[in-house]
This record gives sequence, structure tokens and C-alpha cells, in this order.
Amino acid sequence: MDHLEKNSGDGHISRRAVLAGAATIVGTAVLPRVVQGQTGPKPGEIGKIVKNGRIKQSICSGCLGRSGLDREQIAKLLVEMGLVGRDLMGPAEWPVLKQYGLVATMVPGAGSIKNGLNNKAMHPKFMEEFKTNIKAAAEYKWPNVITMAGDRAGIGDAEGMDNCQTILKEAVKIAEDAGVTICMEMLNSKVNHPGYMCDHYVWAFELCKRVNSPRFKMLFDIYHMQIMDGDLIATIKKNIQWIGHFHTAGVPGRHELDENQEIYYPAVMKAIVETGYQGYVAHEYSPTRNAFESLIQAVKTCDV
Repeated sequence: MDHLEKNSGDGHISRRAVLAGAATIVGTAVLPRVVQGQTGPKPGEIGKIVKNGRIKQSICSGCLGRSGLDREQIAKLLVEMGLVGRDLMGPAEWPVLKQYGLVATMVPGAGSIKNGLNNKAMHPKFMEEFKTNIKAAAEYKWPNVITMAGDRAGIGDAEGMDNCQTILKEAVKIAEDAGVTICMEMLNSKVNHPGYMCDHYVWAFELCKRVNSPRFKMLFDIYHMQIMDGDLIATIKKNIQWIGHFHTAGVPGRHELDENQEIYYPAVMKAIVETGYQGYVAHEYSPTRNAFESLIQAVKTCDV
């Protein structure tokens, strides 16, 4: 996640690109309507894509590009395709998701990428955010809230570890009572987020061990960690007890899960299934072509 507030506008494709590829997704019978300006398929035009369902898939807003679909239309589309929910969703989106039996698979928690839990001066503010947001998630029965380590910004990794541990030891007490999991996102500091502290496996999983709660885990962003450390399958299998959520995108570029990127997602998904993982995998790529074509491909690729 680059930033919760910016997610839905990151990497949008053009309206023209959506129109150009629409017929390949929904069939030639739909093409005249699409050309007239309706970029999104109607209910029933795509059908169920998920066949196995062993990976519970959700999507971030950016995956749909500039689709022109409203909240309710997106909800209907996800139900039709067999997806389970939407990711990185604020409270305004929650009622419609609940109405359609979908899950907000990751919602706001505390802190931001640049100003996160490693900043001890911000702990009182972050604790109030945790209290408010964990309670809100629990009321809707959402499983996860997100948090960030923050940039190093003069803070050493050891000090940052101590600072994160201090606040998380208190925050997990709230999370444990509420039945909600706090997930810290792992991001790359090489390409997208220079200076971000939770950028390597060793640091991330050591923090999990120190906090030592089933209600604190890592949001393992496959895109980011392929850039930083690689060794995805072995690392996932070894540390699955500390992983509470996954994000996907292609490397390099953070685009589709297709033949133009280096991660073989079917093998990664199969490894995740073999661990017995019961959480969610959320797509967070930025499409470069027709958004619906890309989404169908991503869902099929991960439906192992």
C-alpha cells in the first residue's frame, strides 16, 4: 500500500484504454453499450471466475482503474466473480460491503508510511487511533487493521524496533479483546519508499516474535518483498504464523500478474495454500490495459 488515502487514484488507466479492451472481456454483444460510454460490465456479463476458492481474494480500488463503477456496482461485480471483498477500505465503504456479504479485508489502524510506530513521540496519538479503529473494525466484524513502521528519518533500526514493540505491546491488548488483527505492512525501500523501516524479513519477523501475540502479524506485500529480499516461497512457509495478510502486484512496475513480470504467482499461491493459511490475498496492482481483463487474469492466476 503506497498510502491509504491515495490508493484509489494510484496508476489509473485511461477511459480510452478501458473502452478499447472491453469487448474482449464481456463479449461482442456488450460492445455497443460500452462504446456509448458505460465502462463497466453489467451484472451477469462476466460470471464466476473463482473456481477453487482456496485463496480468498479481494481487491484494492486501484485494480479497477477508472472503471466508472460506483460502490454498489463494484460490490455486485465482486460477488458475481467470486471474490470475497475489498481491501484498504475506509468506513464510508463499509455499509455496502456488508449489504452484499463482502468483507473489508483491511481497514485503517494507526500511523502512516512516513510517520509510523517507530516515532515514539507520536505514540499517544497512535494509541487513540488504535482504540478508535479497532473498535470500529470489531463492530463490523472486519478482521484486520493496518499499521506502518514509519521512515527511519534518523531512527536506527534497533531503536525503531524497540519503539514499535513498546506501543504494539499495548495495542495488541485492545486487539486481542476485540478479535481484530493488527497488520504492519512490509514495503520496499529500494524503489517506492526510500527510508521505510519495515523493509526486510529479518527485522519484520523479529518484531513479530518480540510482540508475541496472535493479534499482531505482518502484511506481506509480495511485490515489495520480491524487490527487497526475494526467496518468497521458503520465507512464507517458514514464517506463516507471523503473516496475517498478503498483497499482490507484478515486479517490476507494480502492474498486472502477467507474463511481463518475474513472479510466478501460481507457485506462490500454491505454497500459501499448503501452509493452511486462512486469511486473505488482496490484489494491489495498477493496470496498464483494460481493467476488467487484468482483474480476471489476476483472479484466475491466484485461484490455485
